[in-house]
Amino acid sequence: MSVQIPLKTKDFYKSIFNKYDRNRDGFISINELNDIIESREYEEDIPPYCVKKILELHDLDGDRKLNFEEFYEMINNPDLQYVFGHYLNRYISWIIPRKQHPTTRTVTDGLYEEEYSCYPPAVGMVILSLVQIILFCIDEATEYNSTKSASGPCATIFIYEPRRRREIWRYVTYMFVHIGAFHLVVNLLVQILLGIPLEMVHQWWRVLIVYLAGVLAGSLGTSVVDPTVKLAGASGGVYSLVTAHVASIIMNWKEMSYPIAQMLVFIIVAGTDIGTAVYNRYVLDIDEHIGYAAHIAGALAGLLVGINVLRNLSVTRTERVIWWCSIVTFSLLMGACLVWNLAGKSYFPEEIWN
Repeated sequence: MSVQIPLKTKDFYKSIFNKYDRNRDGFISINELNDIIESREYEEDIPPYCVKKILELHDLDGDRKLNFEEFYEMINNPDLQYVFGHYLNRYISWIIPRKQHPTTRTVTDGLYEEEYSCYPPAVGMVILSLVQIILFCIDEATEYNSTKSASGPCATIFIYEPRRRREIWRYVTYMFVHIGAFHLVVNLLVQILLGIPLEMVHQWWRVLIVYLAGVLAGSLGTSVVDPTVKLAGASGGVYSLVTAHVASIIMNWKEMSYPIAQMLVFIIVAGTDIGTAVYNRYVLDIDEHIGYAAHIAGALAGLLVGINVLRNLSVTRTERVIWWCSIVTFSLLMGACLVWNLAGKSYFPEEIWN
């Protein structure tokens, strides 16, 4: 077993211990530990759950206080290095900027940022991405370049095919099929980088509901707007994650640091891509074989479902109204698409029965 050699002497750490032992009782309580972690001497602000976890790991006698020996062990424990400098915390700090709080701060100021937690772990997007990679590899291994033509065994079963609309699983399973490696990699990167921060606050199952709503809305929306278009890829779900961030900002506006800046970032990203897609498709008449309607429908679903499903840390009367408006709007739009698919058979291509 390797042992880490302390970089400083015990006397050095004793002086730090005494500095933060505010009441001079020979112990550092959780509140005093929190003061250490959030001190301006540290480069990063550490969420409260990390403080609690550190205390649990090193409070050997269970009195919810650290004596000097426990404090010294905590400082020199290599297993806790990830807490103070892990790349995930750096990424979260980058994508969700934090305020440098003044001496006096409100109860809700920056509350949202304090909700980031790895417990339970954010595994939803990771597992989903692994499934997509496995199915892609199966298709590619079966026949060379089959993924570029969606002719592999998985693609054949899962792709959304308007002439096989009776096979209702295709309205969702097309998210597992990707046309080429570049298509797969782009979707994986976006859903990981945007999905995990959402899962760390709202838990993986809420984010998965939003994602699946975007996928389903993407296929139903495409069936109504572009009835002859086939669909492959997770873009409907990916776009739902983009606008889910917008939904989270709307419903947690007062609890967030810099909500306007965060809102602008996601609106610009989504608006630029969707605007370019619509312009290419309907103005320049460029046929790129891309289901633009799925992007737009997925983004709309992410916004409406995100408002309903994602956590709202402090509910106001206005937010209740927004909640009801979003659920009614989503239900009406999805209901209309379902009725259209069931009743408008002459609108769609003739179905294949073999």
